[in-house]
Amino acid sequence: MIKVAIIEKTMSSTNYDKYFDFEYDRFALCSDSGKQKILKRDVDIEIETDSYDWLILVGSEPFKNFTRKTSITEYNGKIVDDKFLALINPAMIKFKPEAKKSFEEAVESITGYVSGELTQKSLGDDKCFGIEDTATLHRYLKDALEYPLDYIALDSETSSLYPRNGYMLGFSMSYKKEHGVYVDCECIDGTAELLMQDIFNKKRVVFHNSKFDLQWFEYHFNFEFPHFEDTMLMHYMFDENPGTHGLKTLAIKHTDYGDYEAELDNWKAAYIKRTGILKGDFSYDLIPFEVMKSYAAMDAIVTFLLFQKFEAAILRNEKLYWVYKELLVEGVRFLKDVESNGVPFDKTRLEFGQKRMGEDIQKAVDALQEFPEVKAFIAAKGGFNPNSTLQLRSLLFDYIGLAPTGKKTGTGADSTDAEVLGILAEKHEVPKHILEIRQKVKIKNTYLDKIIPNLDIDDRLRTNFNLHGTTSGRLSSSGKLNMQQLPRDNPTVKGCIKAKAGHKIVAMDLTTAEVYCAAVLAKDRGLQNVFKSGGNFHSTIAKQVFRLPCEVEQVAELYGDKRQQAKAVTFGIMYGAGPKKISEQVTKDSGTEFSMQEAQYVIKDYFEAFPKLREWLNNMQKFIQANGFIYSHFGRKRRLPNVFSSDKGIAAHEVRSGVNALVQSVSSDINLLGAIDTQKYIRKTGMKAKIFALVHDSILAEVPDDEIELYSKKLKEFIQKDRGLSIPDAPVGCDFDVADDYSLGKFSKLYGL
Repeated sequence: MIKVAIIEKTMSSTNYDKYFDFEYDRFALCSDSGKQKILKRDVDIEIETDSYDWLILVGSEPFKNFTRKTSITEYNGKIVDDKFLALINPAMIKFKPEAKKSFEEAVESITGYVSGELTQKSLGDDKCFGIEDTATLHRYLKDALEYPLDYIALDSETSSLYPRNGYMLGFSMSYKKEHGVYVDCECIDGTAELLMQDIFNKKRVVFHNSKFDLQWFEYHFNFEFPHFEDTMLMHYMFDENPGTHGLKTLAIKHTDYGDYEAELDNWKAAYIKRTGILKGDFSYDLIPFEVMKSYAAMDAIVTFLLFQKFEAAILRNEKLYWVYKELLVEGVRFLKDVESNGVPFDKTRLEFGQKRMGEDIQKAVDALQEFPEVKAFIAAKGGFNPNSTLQLRSLLFDYIGLAPTGKKTGTGADSTDAEVLGILAEKHEVPKHILEIRQKVKIKNTYLDKIIPNLDIDDRLRTNFNLHGTTSGRLSSSGKLNMQQLPRDNPTVKGCIKAKAGHKIVAMDLTTAEVYCAAVLAKDRGLQNVFKSGGNFHSTIAKQVFRLPCEVEQVAELYGDKRQQAKAVTFGIMYGAGPKKISEQVTKDSGTEFSMQEAQYVIKDYFEAFPKLREWLNNMQKFIQANGFIYSHFGRKRRLPNVFSSDKGIAAHEVRSGVNALVQSVSSDINLLGAIDTQKYIRKTGMKAKIFALVHDSILAEVPDDEIELYSKKLKEFIQKDRGLSIPDAPVGCDFDVADDYSLGKFSKLYGL
């Protein structure tokens, strides 16, 4: 008879008989039901795990305690270490309905494993093969070429994350179900390269994270891939939440192989312990071929299986398929070029900025230590570290006597984060100094210190732009430098992004694109006419909403407060903000008090001026509340299951997120599609212009002086192309800035360079 145990954090009132029809024993990790968080010392469970065939671990604490793994959502409903079955806590479904489907699927799979109807497949020599000699590779490639399917799965194993920083160790391939090989790159000869290119020409090549693999195969072998697919981006069409698209995660969820890399992870951990190497210094070239081959081959096998499952699903939804093909696959081709172009940095400026920033930080620290309160603290404590939260809290609240703002940390202590320091800076100079020091230290440590060692030999920095990193579809950035988080108002870093001689940095910004999209989607003629008028948008809005007795050109000078209010309301409405949030934002931006009541009046006047906008927003909110999802103009699907949450705050936030996605995703897609078309034109005509980044609503390029006019003309043309989302005779606005560097000369004015 099969013996099963269910283990919870503490004994709950959950009736598991509703979910499982088999017998089970029930245990609690901790007998103290009052514990909110279970520490290692609190665990007092008494259970003989060997006496049970299956142990169902409910919630993250039991899961972590028994498996030493951290993410229960990744393993939900699956087997870990042959006998543990993970299950998310059913209590969370009440507040987060998004978890309901995952919980129900987990219950179904757990029932299957316990009954024996489901089993977890294992790696075996009948599935995974290693190839280390050229003749065997030739035979395998010929078999792959002749196999009747029109696709193969391909994956690379590399010594580094960037093609210019390492070399390819090998590649794995699967051309038929449940069969894969891992090939040592040392056995690739000219004949093998020709056979591989023939395969790539005639078949669709399926990657998981194609942008990564394409760069390696193209950079090191000059292979071309006319037709490729990407299971990671396919999955993004089914689940837009970041962090859910890894191959390991999807293998656990969608195949019978579970966590097939667990043993390899154990090998790596043992190697690190045995050799004393730092975890961050470990690379795959340290793994012997015999150890690596099965796991690498499995990567291709799993990618093959995922593609079979995902393609069938995505072909059933025309909207998602269009986004996948026209935005994501084409986006990969475009971003591959962008990343290869690299961000042009001036190393001399970087080194100067690094030195100057270090000097400024030291001067600021010295000045801080001259304050009487800081001197008293140093005398009593023997020193002061502004990065120490405990010391800073004591200085601000005990020695200076400032009143805490009321904001707390996760442990319930008074916060001293940047927002708090900004508030306290209005009352005393010390928090103002500390905030300035922190900002300078962050710029130096996060940017200047890290950029210099990561420059390639041509003084360009190549980092990542991600198509799958946000729920809205906006690009994210990661890797050597997060381009989306460049300091906007500090010219030091932006001024180091400098064009080489004979070139300029050309920055194109979309102007009020999200409002423009809303005007079209809402079919609000009044709001569309504001764009048609051609004047300053926010000034025009202010004049119309507040019926100001002056020309639009005079609004900013005569009624600056009204313009600020109109601007805050416009963006607040796009982001679903209410009177409270808008009053706070206007007060912050203008420096003068703007009450909730005033905000309510402005919102009322705004919607009276643009009634179709209000109608559209209301209709979209109702649709989201009724359906739990929304489609954008271009076909992106935003799933919003938490609108059904019993927590009204969570439900309301979900609705706001959905409405915001309708305009935010569309405006970013307009930018991306325009950039894709521009890059195609550059390639087709042989222009030398290099697009090197998309930052928020900006497209950045390094352009030869003699191409600036043509590049700007074509980029504007492609951005303003009518994609079914245009106002007649009033295309979306494009602002161009042309300068030697990205700071538009502010770096030179500040430092004289």
